[in-house]
Amino acid sequence: MTLEAEALRLDETDPLPTLRAEFHVPTTPVGEAAYFAGNSLGLQPRAVADRLREELDDWARHGVEGHTRAARPWISYHELLREPAARLVGALPHEVVAMNSLTVNLHLMMASFYRPSGDRTRIVIEDSAFPSDSYAVESQAIHHGLDPAATVVRLKPRPGEENLRTEDVAGLLEREGHRVALVMLGGVNYLTGQLMDLPAITKAGRAAGAVVGWDLAHAAGNVPLRLHDWDVDFAAWCSYKYLNSGPGAVAGCFVHERHTGDPSVPKLAGWWGTDPTTRFRMGPRFSPPASADAWQLSNPPILAMAPVLASLEIFDRVGMDALRAKSERLTAYLSARLAPGAEIITPADPSARGSQLSLRVKDAGGLVRRLEETAGVVADAREPDVLRLAPAPLYTTFHDCHRAAEALAPLL
Repeated sequence: MTLEAEALRLDETDPLPTLRAEFHVPTTPVGEAAYFAGNSLGLQPRAVADRLREELDDWARHGVEGHTRAARPWISYHELLREPAARLVGALPHEVVAMNSLTVNLHLMMASFYRPSGDRTRIVIEDSAFPSDSYAVESQAIHHGLDPAATVVRLKPRPGEENLRTEDVAGLLEREGHRVALVMLGGVNYLTGQLMDLPAITKAGRAAGAVVGWDLAHAAGNVPLRLHDWDVDFAAWCSYKYLNSGPGAVAGCFVHERHTGDPSVPKLAGWWGTDPTTRFRMGPRFSPPASADAWQLSNPPILAMAPVLASLEIFDRVGMDALRAKSERLTAYLSARLAPGAEIITPADPSARGSQLSLRVKDAGGLVRRLEETAGVVADAREPDVLRLAPAPLYTTFHDCHRAAEALAPLL
């Protein structure tokens, strides 16, 4: 059996058949893409166009009365996303809310939960954090009158290694935890694809007396999460990567229930965060409900939320456990096909990585262009020398992985 025939056989016999037909797959100069850039922007579900058309029709038909008369009334539209989002991240429904964008939500969370006092001022992030996270935590330190160089602790792997070790993170928190106000790491590292040990690090951070928050941009829709059970304080995620909700899609936010009803937790307030039963009395006093809704600032953007709802319905139907199992099969197959010619910086242990393989290469940007032009393989680069391949299990196939491996072999 040829390598290609084996890949096709794996697609035919996999316990979770591909849902590729439910997505629009881009066309390249050599035909339909083998798409590995879902960790940057997921493909468009075919159902999205109809969902948007329904909202546009209700707007045309009802005007302002669509807030109450639309098929899915706009005034409570965000509530439709609450339960599927809670299932996605392992939360209670009142602990999650869809709103804003990722970094806006991280700032809102830090406004509530980063409260430096005395010697407890440090913010712990990974050195390879996505730049927006670095900017956000440094600006929060400055906002509190602190020196970011002394306040932000950037965790680095051991010399000669690419990924953080859980015991090193926990060890730092045990030694220096009395100085740490906030731990805020990426659940899956955007550069290497490393899946952090969220429950262990959360436990270590909270034992040290710190607040623990997570950036789940590359984890939501990629790996199963149990935020409530793991005792995470807060988390935020975007919806346009593995969640396939469109460029700049509305993000999500989690706040543990021990905080949602605590009146001592400060909030930056807006009118959609006040009690919905009294919101339209238009009074001057903020009266938040005991839920993550209290962190909302403005009314929901319906045309931006409709794709998120369509996407969450797919995840509800398939289930994260099934998707995670398939992503492990895909990444294991791709990793085996790439070895030994590729320098893979993603952890070799499937349980320690998301649905992503990152390769150290020369001229990453040029290599990405050649892959698309010559083989129809769509990947992405992080300059200067990292090529990322994300086999998203909803639409990436074993045959796609075969195409990527065959195209990369002569280029590496």
